[in-house]
Amino acid sequence: MEMVPSEENQLVPKEGMFWSCRQSIFDEMKKRFSQIENASEEPRVLCIVQDTTNAKTVNERLTLNLPASTTLSKLFEDVAHKASYVNGTFDLAWGKTGDMGSLDPSSEMSLTESGFEPGKRNFLQLTDKDGEQPRIASDESGTAGSSGLDDSSQERFIGPLPRDCTVGCSSDYSSPSYSYSSILNKSDTGYVGLVNQAMTCYLNSLLQTLFMTPEFRNALYNWEFEESEEDPVTSIPYQLQRLFLLLQTSKKRAIETTDVTRSFGWDSSEAWQQHDVQELCRVMFDALEQKWKQTEQADLINQLYQGKLKDYVRCLECGYESWRIDTYLDIPLVIRPFGASQAYGSVEEALQAFVQPETLDGANQYFCERCKKKCDARKGLRFLHFPYLLTLQLKRFDFDYTTMHRIKLNDRMSFPEELDMGPFIDVEDEKSPQTESCTDSGAENEGSCHSDQMSNDFSADDGVDEGICLDSASSTERVLKPKVPSLNTSSLTFELFSVMVHSGSAAGGHYYACIKSFSDGQWYSFNDQHVSKITQEDIRKTYGGSSGSRGYYSSAFASSTNAYMLIYRLKDPSRNAKYLDCDDFPEHIKHLVQREKESEEQEKRQREIERNTCKIKLFCMHPVKMMAMMENKLEVHKDKTLREATEMAYKLMELDGVVPLDCCRLVKYDEFHEYLERSYEGEDDTPMGLLLGGVKSSYMFDLLLETRRAEQVFQPYKPGEVMVKVHVVDLKTDTIAPPVSIRAYLNQSITEFKQLIAQATELSAETMRVVLERCYNDLRLLYVPNKTLKAEGFFRSNKVFVESSESPDHQVTFTDSLLWKLLDRHGNTIRLFVSLPVQSPGTNRTICQKVGGDTEECSEGSKGNRNSVEAILEESTEKLKNLSLQQQQGSSTSDSQKSSDTSDFEHIESPSPSQEPDSSSVSAVVAVDNRELENRIRVASGGSDGGAYSDPETQFPGEERSDSEVNNDRSTSSVDSDILSSSHSSDTLCNADSGPIQLANGLDSHSITSSRRSKANEGKKETWDTAEEDSGTDSEYDENGKSKAESYYLYFRAEPYAQEDGSGEGGQKCVLVHVDKRITLSAFKQNLEPFVGVTSTQFKVFRVYANNQEFESVRLNETLSSFSDDNKITIRLGRALKKGEYRVKVYQLLVNDAEPCKFLIDTVFAKGMTVKQSKEELMPQLKDQCKLDLNIDKFRLRKKTWKNPGTVFLDYHVYEEDINISSNWEVFLEVLDGPEKMKSMSQLAVLTRRWTPAQMKLEPFQEVVLESSSVEELKEKLSEISGIPLENLEFAKGRGTFPCDISVLEIHQDLDWNPKVSTLNVWPLYICDDGAVVFYRDSTEEPMEQSEDERNELMKKESSRLLKTGHRVSYSPRKEKALKIYLDGGPVKDPGQD
Repeated sequence: MEMVPSEENQLVPKEGMFWSCRQSIFDEMKKRFSQIENASEEPRVLCIVQDTTNAKTVNERLTLNLPASTTLSKLFEDVAHKASYVNGTFDLAWGKTGDMGSLDPSSEMSLTESGFEPGKRNFLQLTDKDGEQPRIASDESGTAGSSGLDDSSQERFIGPLPRDCTVGCSSDYSSPSYSYSSILNKSDTGYVGLVNQAMTCYLNSLLQTLFMTPEFRNALYNWEFEESEEDPVTSIPYQLQRLFLLLQTSKKRAIETTDVTRSFGWDSSEAWQQHDVQELCRVMFDALEQKWKQTEQADLINQLYQGKLKDYVRCLECGYESWRIDTYLDIPLVIRPFGASQAYGSVEEALQAFVQPETLDGANQYFCERCKKKCDARKGLRFLHFPYLLTLQLKRFDFDYTTMHRIKLNDRMSFPEELDMGPFIDVEDEKSPQTESCTDSGAENEGSCHSDQMSNDFSADDGVDEGICLDSASSTERVLKPKVPSLNTSSLTFELFSVMVHSGSAAGGHYYACIKSFSDGQWYSFNDQHVSKITQEDIRKTYGGSSGSRGYYSSAFASSTNAYMLIYRLKDPSRNAKYLDCDDFPEHIKHLVQREKESEEQEKRQREIERNTCKIKLFCMHPVKMMAMMENKLEVHKDKTLREATEMAYKLMELDGVVPLDCCRLVKYDEFHEYLERSYEGEDDTPMGLLLGGVKSSYMFDLLLETRRAEQVFQPYKPGEVMVKVHVVDLKTDTIAPPVSIRAYLNQSITEFKQLIAQATELSAETMRVVLERCYNDLRLLYVPNKTLKAEGFFRSNKVFVESSESPDHQVTFTDSLLWKLLDRHGNTIRLFVSLPVQSPGTNRTICQKVGGDTEECSEGSKGNRNSVEAILEESTEKLKNLSLQQQQGSSTSDSQKSSDTSDFEHIESPSPSQEPDSSSVSAVVAVDNRELENRIRVASGGSDGGAYSDPETQFPGEERSDSEVNNDRSTSSVDSDILSSSHSSDTLCNADSGPIQLANGLDSHSITSSRRSKANEGKKETWDTAEEDSGTDSEYDENGKSKAESYYLYFRAEPYAQEDGSGEGGQKCVLVHVDKRITLSAFKQNLEPFVGVTSTQFKVFRVYANNQEFESVRLNETLSSFSDDNKITIRLGRALKKGEYRVKVYQLLVNDAEPCKFLIDTVFAKGMTVKQSKEELMPQLKDQCKLDLNIDKFRLRKKTWKNPGTVFLDYHVYEEDINISSNWEVFLEVLDGPEKMKSMSQLAVLTRRWTPAQMKLEPFQEVVLESSSVEELKEKLSEISGIPLENLEFAKGRGTFPCDISVLEIHQDLDWNPKVSTLNVWPLYICDDGAVVFYRDSTEEPMEQSEDERNELMKKESSRLLKTGHRVSYSPRKEKALKIYLDGGPVKDPGQD
């Protein structure tokens, strides 16, 4: 800066320079504020990142609020800065989605272009990169531990929040038994975890312990697999070898154990079975010994884990001792002695108790061979030899014989880090004194230990329940030859290196292992895929113990964490081995390591390909396969070009040989709106990653593979266009053509839009009427020329109907025009699948017998009948056609011309003759022709005297009973399927010609298109029939008995339909019906009469729902508006309900049967009918259908509520007056032993049952009728029928639904006996209605004395009985699947076991 002298001879800045500096500062500040202002106005993207790479951070969230223009590469930098990671050592993937997709860390695309949504929360997951955890940024790099961001970050308002380790951190996690005090990263521990398949934590704990045992790991590496001799998939040692190598060399955080379990012969179901880790250890060692036969490792398990002990009995009179030597692989230590209230405090105490002898005296005296008599003796165990690896099992799982439950003992038992076993070995026994003698088992018997405290039994019997399964039934006993020399007591110090911990209860829990590394002496927690450092304090927390004292089994059902298995290693420098380094591996292991590395590299490359693969829905309107929209998933690499992706889609949709490849292209498509968003002209060489906006887990759009014919040209689709499906309407033929797709702009006027339609349809724009269907059946005539499409309500995908003619219909108001009526009918027509009743198997046989006497005549008669039926159809169709034409021409019909065929419909009137002069008459002709057609078909099929077509009232003497009996009860009179399946159109009005004809209602046989809104209705909730809630039904007939047919015609068309699933085989007939859903159920049934073959009063309509449940539709005046396209209907024969009638299900009440509720029949009760009248109507039905011949005075009807019997109905009661009745009502029918005791509504019928404790038995039910609700009267009645003195009688109300079952082991204590009330209708009884269950007993009678075995046997019987009745059983023994390892590759199911 230039300085000048002032008046005071001081140097000051030059004036121009001063203002220049000041201006530059202002400019810089203005620029900075402008950047801040622009950043604040820009939309922001909120990113919430979950760090899943570390157990410590998995519950934390990193929050970044970034401008929408931020690039993906900058996002990775900000996340690295926020998480204190080195950029490039982690991946970011979309969260909150089922299929996670990774983001590209090198992409320069903005966040919005990459699929981030401004203003919303965008969830991301920070994951390992290539299976390796992110590297922590060092302090020198300036990222870790920095308190702020750089300038650029501050300018962009990242807004980082400091990492809060006080909320959600695992360091805060604590439990009374264990906590992860310091979870470190994988790179710090250097160990790899194991993935838990489902419930394989017990397996992971044992595998990690074996891996951390140097002697076992090194011996396993020295074994060489011979691929020529065994399949590697089923080789257990080979798969363990591979697993250990991966645990030692893999860079992954955790590896799978599926290959190991597959070698065990396990399937996926075994992953859901939790087993005992000690049991697994024993079974696995057995399997390894079998696999290692004839190898150097044949005796490895014995050398490392096997010890010896002596089981002896010494006579206390003469000193004679008999003994035998047993072997063991682990020592089971009792936590708490049986019956004791105190547990052993330490492992040393438990070991002392293990070798403590017991005295055999009294009834347990021992027969001494030397004394030749029973003498007092001392029986016990002595350790002769300890293994190199000493395994102690703490027996924490026990059985409580009081509660009959498995329990876990969580008592505290300490264990030392170094255990001196010198005091527990018997040195004298090594000398084998002359006074001692062995039993028959011999001094060197290496059989199983028979001590009650021993858990390892290696006898051949174990193979039956659990253990290893050999491919040959070898019974060779294991011969053990220990090679370990005897140890003197001075070298019996063992150091602890593995604690297998169980967390949970006896019902289930979780295993993990705390293991000390012999390399550095550090303790680690191996908890499935998580490996972390722990301290001695964490080990001491696994001793167990619970706070407070709550009795003998104080923590039987408490979930706690404590040690279950302990493994010690002998401290012997000459034998203690170190882990093999990679450089010291045998050659075959080095080759295996190389193969595993190559396999891991291949997996890494495959993951990289997956990470860069775009997966998007692909659609195609296949030109051959019925023009159906096909769907598939296109998986294309982001670097593939559009041309290559099109070729892939071409092959995926199987268009080779159907359409040339150059006639196909991919376009952006919106499946929901059926909208073509844009095409990709000139971008054939553009990578798909750019076209699709990057690799994402899901896309907001789809792709459509569009095809064209060779002479056609693809139309370009530009963004911003709307798609319009144009249906051309022809008023002359009353048809609506299939849609033609055109594209328009929202700012186009209606005039311009008409010109566009005219070019596509070749219609005149001057006379064109355009109708927009904005939503369901909402029709809007577009008549304002200058109004834009956007103003009219056009959206991305639209449907319009156009009509262009010079008919006078243009002059009529739109809602009164023929166009509106045609569109209205089109919008209200639905398609229904109707299943007709199965034809009676005896119908044809009966007809044949009427026609001819032998088989040939029968066949000819059938053909003749069929020809006759077709002739009737043609004649009737021609007649109706002529009548229709006469009505249209307005010709009058004289009375002489009216035959008996038309006399039945003279009463039908038309409400609007001016608008629809012919509709009602022709519809009447149709209805009459249907009835006449039905009669003539019957005559042609065998005559009215044939038994198959008798009077409808006598045709159906009983209703259909139940769904299971429907097929047996359908003796139908339905029209033969040949009539419906003929070549004629099965419209209500048909023509033998194939071409469309003018129908009475103005429709032709091809006027209804396919389903219009089936896709829109897929997610719509169905509206259920409300007939069940209605108090009655509407009748099809008025008071004069005339039909209430609709006064105007509603569209109905039916045609035969063959079910694709084959369910229509076996005589089942189906009809596809197109019908106006505004038609009433009554009119719908009348239209179905010709197809069913009986009048509408003789069949019922059942609506079939998605779960195949059927409900009868009975409200005849209701329309079909609740139905939608492709709904299913089932027609069943049976008398339909009339007004005031109700369908009733009758069940028999059998109070003393195992199943007290038995369905009998369906019947009909009417309003105003008395109970006695209903019983009279029931009697012949019961006799005919249920073989129940009842006297009217020997049975009653009563209310049924679920399974509970209720109010008894008296004979004089009237339905709807005294008894409320509803649709699908249910009642009980109860057969009486004598005359009815209930005479008045004031009486109360109670079901009583005696409990006899002395016999542990419940007597059968007996009904007691009370005149009042007095407790005294109840007790008097009970005393009278039982003989129990009144003062000794106690009663209690039953619980639950009838028959109020309860276990005989619980009834004496659990019920509320002898409540202190004077009336029955107060708390706690609330007996206000008939049917209540009351138990009673003699208070002086004591329960039967039972032994433990008798009680257990009774408990099993009661459990079995109550399970059958659905009663809750308080005791349910835990069923466990035996743990087995299959040496032949898998289990072989024995068919005889089933």
